[in-house]
Amino acid sequence: MLYLSRKMFFSAVHSYRIDEWSEEKNKTVFGLCSNPSGHGHDYRLEVMVKGKLDKTSGIVVNITDIDKVVKSFVQDELDGKFLNKEHKYFQEKIPTTEVIVDYIWNSLDGKIDHCDLHKIRLYENDFLYSEKEDEEVVRLTRKYHFCTAHRLHSNQLSDEENMELFGKCNNPYGHGHNYYLEVTVSGKPDPITGMTANIADIDSLVEKEIMQKFDHKHLNLDTEEFKELNPTSENVTVVIWDLLSSELKNLYKIGLYETEKNYFEYYGPDKE
Repeated sequence: MLYLSRKMFFSAVHSYRIDEWSEEKNKTVFGLCSNPSGHGHDYRLEVMVKGKLDKTSGIVVNITDIDKVVKSFVQDELDGKFLNKEHKYFQEKIPTTEVIVDYIWNSLDGKIDHCDLHKIRLYENDFLYSEKEDEEVVRLTRKYHFCTAHRLHSNQLSDEENMELFGKCNNPYGHGHNYYLEVTVSGKPDPITGMTANIADIDSLVEKEIMQKFDHKHLNLDTEEFKELNPTSENVTVVIWDLLSSELKNLYKIGLYETEKNYFEYYGPDKE
């Protein structure tokens, strides 16, 4: 089986609000997104299909066939629209990123010849995206940035072994990174709010458990979590999971970029 991804772009306006609710309740649940005048995004849509290689042509499916289906759908239904006001589906369901990606999946599934839909990913911006695969749930990912220093040094190894294993990263004074953290939750969008999880709640939790503890800190010297634990990015990823999972019940994955070249994922102890 081969997998092929195609990117497309569109812009749209939407608003998160329930007319039957008071203005105060809408603002409490949806924050700035409750503005009845709407707000907009330049969305990036990634459509991934899967199929078997045609040995005669050397392709799975012609890219133009994907474009014909997906581009016409996007242009007709989403691009340049105020979704709440101009799209029948989103007059009845709040057009959160999760709901939009679910709708796109249901609209495109089975419509592209010679292949099957594998994944839909929709970026609202560089720090928020939602995706759906061949399953009922939708995943929502929120991205964060923090700066920190660390020294890679294991108390279970000798100084010589640490230097041989970690090299310059074993510098006694440490070194630093601009980390990018991805927190992914999974579930069915709430039938009323359209949310898999409230982003404001995730933001608040990450601020409390991650940013206040790690941002602009030296992990070895300034944090309880890494006083005795070697702060490799593998360990940092697992620790972040442990700090968030007790309160974020539908946590699906932690992704951590140490650099543009180094990326780590952890799905929790139950998936090991």
